[in-house]
Formats: sequence, structure tokens, C-alpha cells
Amino acid sequence: MIQSTPEQRKLRVLINVKTYPIPFSKYDELVCTAGVTETGDFVRLYPINFRDLPYDKQYKKYQWIKVTASRHTGRDTRKESYRPVSESIRTLGDPIKPNPGNWRGRSQYVLQNKAKYMEDLWKRQKSDQTSLGIFKPRNIRDVVIQPDSSDWNPEFLAALRQQRIWEDRTNSLEPPRKVPFKFMYRFQCNEHEMSLIDWEVGALFWRMVDQGRTPESAAEEVKRKFLEDLCGDDKDTHFFVGTTLNYPKSWIIFGVYYPKVEPPSLFDEIL
Repeated sequence: MIQSTPEQRKLRVLINVKTYPIPFSKYDELVCTAGVTETGDFVRLYPINFRDLPYDKQYKKYQWIKVTASRHTGRDTRKESYRPVSESIRTLGDPIKPNPGNWRGRSQYVLQNKAKYMEDLWKRQKSDQTSLGIFKPRNIRDVVIQPDSSDWNPEFLAALRQQRIWEDRTNSLEPPRKVPFKFMYRFQCNEHEMSLIDWEVGALFWRMVDQGRTPESAAEEVKRKFLEDLCGDDKDTHFFVGTTLNYPKSWIIFGVYYPKVEPPSLFDEIL
């Protein structure tokens, strides 16, 4: 029986997070992108071979895009998951810059449907299969560094390179460099630990290495940045979180939202 093509929709999405690209047997190279619509609903877009997109389609964080996409079928029943048509991606204007006034411009969309705690997202997952969200963590205690393998699976790499030669993949013939560490946030009184796979983790790590730091020193700089800077006392830190297809009950951190803490207004003080 031939299945009908899933209905395509035109989406307008404010990009919030991009995960670090990883080789993936089914999709070649996977970058999971997440964002919100104008009504604050979360959307997951994959697969996207981001490094092979033309420059004018390589969207940035907090930039609006238009894209034609259809809901995933088969294994992925998560309500936020869409399969984009890469050729349809269109960026809309410049990213919303992170100056003080424009954090509010971001927040009016990003925080529309925020959860108060991680426990709220677990409850939403049970009730309506929620698999993406944002919440404000309590008691951010540490960023844990764990050693990891320094390269992707050799057999898979060989097959991937051969495939890309035949496809004339000039932008990404070689897979992205693998970060030889895993990073996890530890937070709340009962010591929750959640993996962090933000694109910016890998970008910062390799920038430090390329500047001459040892891998261990680069990992410590990632920890300092994501713990002291992004989670400092002057930041109103939130975590973008979601589940993965293979582990739908486990949540990981896709990105960090860190506007500055705003002093109460005169109106608030009167109240």
C-alpha cells in the first residue's frame, strides 16, 4: 500500500538553538534545529545538512526563517518534529541582537510557553507528548566534564567520505571535528545532571584549541564560559531542553538562554 505524502506546511520560526553537527547513519550529518513560532509553540526541524546550505540560507540563532516542512512519520511521533525542505529555507531580516532592549524582543516569543520547573515539562510529556521546552533551573551547581572518544566510528567515517566524494559535497567532505569531551550541567538540590549539546560548546572548544590551548584547557574554558558567564548572578538563566528520538524519555540541554537580570521597575516597587 502506498502511503500518502504528509501534508506540507509553511512555517515561520524564530531559531533558538542548533545542536553540534554529528554524523548519523540515516541522515548523513545531523543538525537538530529548534525554535518557536510567533505564538510561542516549539518546532524541531531535522534533518538539515547545515554546512551544505548556501550562505544565504545558513540561519543564525534568534533569526526568523520561513520554511516548508511536514510532520515526521514512522518512529518519530513527537508533536514538535518537522521534516524541512532545505531548498525552501528563507531567512527573514537580521537576527535579534542581544542588547538590553532586544532581550525583551526575544523573550516575548521564547518565554511565551516556558515551564516553571523541569518537573512541569515531565508532566506535559505524560499528558500531551511534549518533547521540547524551556525552563528556569534552580541551583545551578556545576558543569561536569567527562572524557569521550576523540573521533567518530572509523568504518562509518570511511563510508561517509566515500559517499560525499560521489555527491560532490564540497562544503563538508570531511565530517565536523569531534569534541573529545562531554559536558553536563548539574543543578537543583537533588543533583539533576543533563547533557549539553549546544553548537556553541563545540565552536568554543575548537576555537580555543585552534588558538593553541590543549584540549584539557579548552574544555575548562567551555566550563568557565557556560557556568560562570552564562549562569552568573547577573543572568536570568533558562535552559532549552528536549528529548532525542532514540531516548524519548531522557531530556538533554540544547541551549542556554541568558538575559541579564532586570531590576524591578518603579511600577513593580509600588505594587
